[in-house]
Amino acid sequence: MKIENVLLNVNQIQKMYIDGDWLSGVSGETREIINPATEEVIAIVAEGDPEDVRKAVEAAYRAFYEEGWMESKARDRAALLYKLANLLEERVEEFALIETLNNGKSIRDSKSDVEDAVNQLRYYAGLATKPHGQVFDVPDDVQSMVIAEPTGVVGQIVPWNYPLLMATQKVAPAIAAGCTVVIKPAEQTPLTLIRLFELIHEIGFPKGVINLVLGAGSVVGAELSRHPLVDKIAFTGGTATGKIIMKTAADTIKKVSLELGGKSPLIVFEDADFDVAVDYASFAIFANQGQVCSAGSRLLLQESIYENFVPELVKKAKAINIGPGIEEITNMGPLISNVQLNRVLDYIEVGIKEGATLLCGGNKLNRKGYFIEPTIFTDTTPEMRIVQEEIFGPVLVIQTFKTEEEAIRLANGTNYGLAGGVFTTDSARAMRVIRKLRAGITWVNTYHNTFNEAPWGGYKQSGIGRDLGTYGFQEYLEMKQVNINLNIQPSGWLKGS
Repeated sequence: MKIENVLLNVNQIQKMYIDGDWLSGVSGETREIINPATEEVIAIVAEGDPEDVRKAVEAAYRAFYEEGWMESKARDRAALLYKLANLLEERVEEFALIETLNNGKSIRDSKSDVEDAVNQLRYYAGLATKPHGQVFDVPDDVQSMVIAEPTGVVGQIVPWNYPLLMATQKVAPAIAAGCTVVIKPAEQTPLTLIRLFELIHEIGFPKGVINLVLGAGSVVGAELSRHPLVDKIAFTGGTATGKIIMKTAADTIKKVSLELGGKSPLIVFEDADFDVAVDYASFAIFANQGQVCSAGSRLLLQESIYENFVPELVKKAKAINIGPGIEEITNMGPLISNVQLNRVLDYIEVGIKEGATLLCGGNKLNRKGYFIEPTIFTDTTPEMRIVQEEIFGPVLVIQTFKTEEEAIRLANGTNYGLAGGVFTTDSARAMRVIRKLRAGITWVNTYHNTFNEAPWGGYKQSGIGRDLGTYGFQEYLEMKQVNINLNIQPSGWLKGS
């Protein structure tokens, strides 16, 4: 599929979708969208402000509380999601190309993301009609039960590293549960979500049920977090921003779910399959340019295999094909923006100043685009910033350990707790270590596998709540206790009456 066939005229402003209509935004301001592989403008989009957010929230509120979406039937909601999945599936190539041009990731990864988004829509469409709630046998003439009801108006804020996939994994359960949605993509990567809303409009979702507001997180995201008519805020992104959202949402006691940053350990014991471990150690950090919240950014190696392991890992890093994502041979594309590129380069400089040894990489490629070499540090210590802080780029730090206990201590030695991996052929050891890792997503002898059926989220400062699976569905439901008297008589609480 040719690029010119999927992107509209660059001078045609892409609009927001509010209350069933395409709108330019109150301010009339616009934003240029950049292809990170070429630094060229590929689209111009409307720039939202707080008034646009208020319009969208009021539309979502009206659709839910006044126009019947709160009483909508699960089968009808499922039908809408199935239709959206089918239309998206017909246009996988188109959406994948837009994602690659906007985000920079390889076309292979983009295709996988779009296919996964289709599966998410179908998964939650199916879940919408399945049993919810419970019935209790209580010690009284009362029928006691719990029924599940939609939370209401939901604000959703998604990041730039998986622009479409992170959106569908929040939109699908919210709609399946019967909520209404106002969603904000990252300001750098709105294009696939805009195109998804074209499909939503084509299908004919009821007005106000799902709304798209574009713009900066500090403006649009902040207004969503504080708006009193928003019942829940769901955010995926950096921990610092998550803290701000949580504090802002506290003023109106919103439900909050946060999938935040990570500094995830990949632990390799001396008995691990050597070739498999080297392969996954590379994949864990360099996939998607290291711009993955769950990236295996800390490699913990047992000392006895260090001398053999590290040269092979460096060899793999140097063999990575770096280039535009639209080229089929590309393994690693550009970083998302010049801002992110400079952030990663600053961290590399910090690592050098802290005394870590740079084994490979560390440089921007001398070409157009925000390309950087795969980078590996060794001789690190636990207190170093490059060990403690999320870099969100293709930068790996190596730590070593002697014993299982030391590996666990090092693995848990950050404020994060999103993910972790263990490589060993000793199944008992694998389970011992996994059980002691303070992380929400873990792997044994693999890394990065993600399944729509299983919950995704972290411990500690990596977040609150879960996406995906039945747990992700429950995030958009309220549980109501209902008690029905089966023996209707006066209570008798007032003696003598």
